[in-house]
Amino acid sequence: MPKLSDVIAALEEIYPPQWAESWDAVGLVCGDPDAEVARVLFAVDPVQTVVDEAAEWGADLVVTHHPLYLRGTTTVAATGFKGRVVHSLIRSGIALHVAHTNADHADPGVSDALAEAVGLRVTGPIVADPTDPTGRRGSGRIGVLEPPLTLAAFADRVAAGLPATATGVRVAGDPDRLISRAAVCGGSGDGFLAEVRAAGVDAYVTADLRHHPASEATEAAPVALVDAAHWATEWPWLTLAERALTGVAVERGWQLETRVSTRVTDPWTAHAPMPYALPSSEPVPSAP
Repeated sequence: MPKLSDVIAALEEIYPPQWAESWDAVGLVCGDPDAEVARVLFAVDPVQTVVDEAAEWGADLVVTHHPLYLRGTTTVAATGFKGRVVHSLIRSGIALHVAHTNADHADPGVSDALAEAVGLRVTGPIVADPTDPTGRRGSGRIGVLEPPLTLAAFADRVAAGLPATATGVRVAGDPDRLISRAAVCGGSGDGFLAEVRAAGVDAYVTADLRHHPASEATEAAPVALVDAAHWATEWPWLTLAERALTGVAVERGWQLETRVSTRVTDPWTAHAPMPYALPSSEPVPSAP
């Protein structure tokens, strides 16, 4: 079995830390570099239910997309939920490693996995990494939909291709509009709306779209928007990362089991549909 330091070195070859944004917190969060690793669990969020799953399965390492301590801390006391996660990991002998924006920018990375899940053939990034001579690495992806679909049918494909969440998929645009080129960005993507409009695509699939950026984007250009749950848009990457690590394990003769967590850690747990009708314009009767 490989040591934790060996597995972390392999993960950092696949997703180099230098590809991460300057504000990000990637890499090893806790764990003994000399400990042996036999089982690796991949998950989006480093939350308690994922740690519980890892402990139940007997994992030695959890690889998550989201950082546990993105903004730093001065304590890991178990008085808060993050501290309890750290204590649970250490008590169970489980290490935690994070690949966040370095996995976003990789080729293939988070948005490549999203593009594959919704049926797009990737042609390039939304914003290319200037340090990549191939022009393939960077933020988001642009792809071709073959054959083209109406926006309604494309939204159905997005909903079917991603893991189910309580909030489902929201759509902005003419449902009969034909979609042949689309952009995708795993996670929060309204920061790239200007670049998406400039790319001239028909639709944009991402998460966490806010009212004003979405409204301005649809007014400024005829781009349809497909907004899914943040967790759901990043979950497809887990299988991609698992395959990459498994490939290294086979090459190096490691005895390594891997698993992708299927526990839904999207924070929204229910959806109450509303009647799709404008409110009545009749005045509210006054009390007698």
